[in-house]
Amino acid sequence: MRVAVQVTCINDAMFPDTGEAVFTLLRRLGVAADFPAAQTCCAQPMVNTGYLDEAVPVVRNFVDAFAGYDAIVTPSGSCAGSVRHQHAMVARRSGDDRLAEAVAQTSPKVYELTEFLVDVLGVTDVGAYFPHRVTYHPTCHSLRMLGVGDRPLRLLRAVRGIDLVELPAANECCGFGGTFAVKNAETSTAMGADKARHVLGTGAEVLVAGDNSCLLHIGGLLSRQRTGVRVMHLAEVLARTEDA
Repeated sequence: MRVAVQVTCINDAMFPDTGEAVFTLLRRLGVAADFPAAQTCCAQPMVNTGYLDEAVPVVRNFVDAFAGYDAIVTPSGSCAGSVRHQHAMVARRSGDDRLAEAVAQTSPKVYELTEFLVDVLGVTDVGAYFPHRVTYHPTCHSLRMLGVGDRPLRLLRAVRGIDLVELPAANECCGFGGTFAVKNAETSTAMGADKARHVLGTGAEVLVAGDNSCLLHIGGLLSRQRTGVRVMHLAEVLARTEDA
């Protein structure tokens, strides 16, 4: 099986440790994944803001960069959701039948990280060790668009040493929503403040999620309140062992 990793823009620019953790984790599980250097954005920011025509070359680059792979793994429910649910719309609008065919071939092969681990590799215990009190935030796109369900929690429950506590109102949005946070800053901040309050109520040392964009938002609020609560991507937790 040929596997590629779509690291995502935000991880490449701001959270490189997450991308490294994905490769560390996959190698430990016997998967030799590639990093196609031609990859760029998944086109979600353009699509969500209404610039569908401008998204066409970005989608075309995506299918070219990941052509020929059996599975494309990404540590982002948001980006996986964009590829699986938005690329076909962009391709249809372009009128390019060849692009539409390429999207139809590529999009179903895109997996959010926990989907790949649980559904494709068939594992929930990845050999991780993380002796900390943790709470988990299910991000909107992973929860509602992809339907990842309890896969992330099943993986976390199998981590040795972890003290996993339930997050109240976990299914509520954190308020980030990409450009929503820019266009509706006050609403976004209020929603984030609610999420931060729930996190603090758990007594967790670490807030974990599968999307760093959401963690950027919630983490910023927690940091400004000087709470001492850290935020970590799920991949970074799963990549930890007693030796590292």
